[in-house]
Amino acid sequence: MAKPFVAQVNRLPECPDLGAALEYLCRESNKLYNCTVYLARQLYFKENKLSNGRWLSTQMKRNPHMKALYTSAAQQTCISVGEAFKSFKELLKLWRKGELPERPKPPNYRTSDGLFQISYPKRWLSLVDGQVRVPMGTACKVWFGLPEIFLPFPSNLDWGKVKELQIVPRAGYFDAVWICEGKPVEPVALDPEKALSIDPGLDNWLTCTDSLGNAFIVDGKHLKSLNQGYNKRVANIKEGKPQGFWCNLLDRITGKRNR
Repeated sequence: MAKPFVAQVNRLPECPDLGAALEYLCRESNKLYNCTVYLARQLYFKENKLSNGRWLSTQMKRNPHMKALYTSAAQQTCISVGEAFKSFKELLKLWRKGELPERPKPPNYRTSDGLFQISYPKRWLSLVDGQVRVPMGTACKVWFGLPEIFLPFPSNLDWGKVKELQIVPRAGYFDAVWICEGKPVEPVALDPEKALSIDPGLDNWLTCTDSLGNAFIVDGKHLKSLNQGYNKRVANIKEGKPQGFWCNLLDRITGKRNR
């Protein structure tokens, strides 16, 4: 069986110069993403063709936003657009077979002047004394004096299994997401004569019974209490604020609640 990929998230250390440089790179990545989406959409609407990420990256090599990023990171942004259109192609197949009720829409643009992640395949990274060297590109060297940065490598990960590093923008901070090779998935022989019924609830989060007469309940009171505390805190923070108000504190407590 193919080996799955797993991810571990670590918050990057706060540093004014580093934060400004990462914000610049993620903003350029967002602009490059939108430029690449424009090219892919024009190709689809005018010629009814769906392009792959590698081809898109070669077409965007003269784009100023691509030149602002380290080459491999820029290519990964273009490849992510290709992957989005690949998923769109698969959804179109399902729709044409009658397996989807509505025709899917092609990938659209991201919010203007927003931030998009930057990704580095492992071959462009190096581990030096427990620190991972991440190249930043010429633009960061010129504008921020940061040709490279060093990130602490998590002690619970195996460097040999790391496949990719993603730097993901959040509200007021950045996460380092380490994509690693997981353990092989062992095939399981399923018996179609056996079934498990699951009834989700609140105090009893999951009430389960199977066709063999076994039953169990997963307690949900602790999760319910955590979520109620989160909702109360959000209500207090948003009190007197306009609809749609959001801030760094709300982003942090929401991320904690979701995890």
